[in-house]
Amino acid sequence: EVRLVESGGGLVQAGGSLRLSCACSGFIFDEYALGWFRQAPGMEREGISCISSSDRAAYYRDSVKGRFTTSADSANNTVYLQMNNLKPEDTAVYYCAILGPSDTGMDWSLAVVDFDYWGQGTRVTVSS
Repeated sequence: EVRLVESGGGLVQAGGSLRLSCACSGFIFDEYALGWFRQAPGMEREGISCISSSDRAAYYRDSVKGRFTTSADSANNTVYLQMNNLKPEDTAVYYCAILGPSDTGMDWSLAVVDFDYWGQGTRVTVSS
């Protein structure tokens, strides 16, 4: 059974940092692209980062570039999202997800529709 479990969310002041973790099980970790998403109240879920399945390159949404870093730990089947210089607009529930199979061989994406399995989310609140 595929399982993704996020942790590390919480309340932090603007300018602070948090590290989110996503513990993965039930699939071959190194063979899949892994994405981080977030959903703010009343907003659509949006992709913020992705680690590719081919070379583990990381891709980011423009609004988090330079502040967020994602990494994959194969030894522990865990993907991380280090978030620095947090802003109130980063407040959201954060999710990790697995990129589904692609007819075009796509090995990364930031589009919600491309991802098959999701965790339950962890809430991040940034106060001003």
